[in-house]
Amino acid sequence: MAGATSLLSEEELAALQEGLADGSIPAETGYNNRIRVRKHDLASEDSSLGINVGAIEMINERFLRLFRLGLVEVLRSTPKITPLKAEIVRYGDYLKTLKAPLSVNMIRVDPLRGNSLVVIEPNVIFASLDVFFGGFGTGRKGGPLPPTRLFTPTEIRVISIVLDVFFKSLKEAWSPLLKLDVSMVSSEINPQFAQIADENDLVILSRFDVESPEGDSFIDLVYPYASLKPMRDVLRSRVQTADGNELTERHWREALREATFEAQLELQTFLGQIPTNLHTLRNLKVGDLLYFKKPDAAQVRISSIGAYEADVGVQDNQMAIQIRSSLDVTGKTRQD
Repeated sequence: MAGATSLLSEEELAALQEGLADGSIPAETGYNNRIRVRKHDLASEDSSLGINVGAIEMINERFLRLFRLGLVEVLRSTPKITPLKAEIVRYGDYLKTLKAPLSVNMIRVDPLRGNSLVVIEPNVIFASLDVFFGGFGTGRKGGPLPPTRLFTPTEIRVISIVLDVFFKSLKEAWSPLLKLDVSMVSSEINPQFAQIADENDLVILSRFDVESPEGDSFIDLVYPYASLKPMRDVLRSRVQTADGNELTERHWREALREATFEAQLELQTFLGQIPTNLHTLRNLKVGDLLYFKKPDAAQVRISSIGAYEADVGVQDNQMAIQIRSSLDVTGKTRQD
């Protein structure tokens, strides 16, 4: 290295630096000058490798319909639940948004790898408890709970009822794509103890907002990103958002198509047009002639939009038109 630095003297290095500064020596020379480098961390997950978050959202919508119906059966009440957009976030960032106590439930979702998470905010539990015993779902009054506050046996029982409905609805929502087996692993009140992934690992967060008198509450479903990676090809495929009955959907489409064909339309045939002004029009008298150049073909219009070019003639003592060609939306002849 010492020999390499002695190739140029200090005066030559100073002159070179001065030339680069004042622009007399071009700096943008060499190969691939326009290429920009983007930093890439080989240790981090790449969220662009193909998990279809849109498919997760469609599954969530189906799950929510089933979950509402299941809660009506066990609680005799219809909660107002709204699904939010599924997000890919770092697990550590997600944990920072949570405050104990919460009903944090680690679950096993076979055949997905690892454990997933169901987090229930306490207001949801208190409102469900109130409804379960004949109340109006007003829930608990007062300020925030202390972080170390444990759930009572009665509250744990209500949580178990809600989770049973949750698991059953989740299995049914995934059934068009994959047969799942959902089971409980453990429960905590502090989310920091539920380590389903490392802090820098990615997770897929599905949040369901629950409206309650004490403010908006939530139920979270969290999948580790790595657990859904083997399912990315399945998630890219079409997700059925209805009941999965393709025969019923096909019959409905055919009926809609036939009903559309029965719609009444008014066709108008234009032979030509004459440009004029108001003065000429007001001075017209009976017997006056108007001259215009007859076009090669008449235009057939539907709702004032040109659809066809046609020839006008007589068929069986009735005026008739014969279609020559169809027109596009710009009024030009379509090349079919």
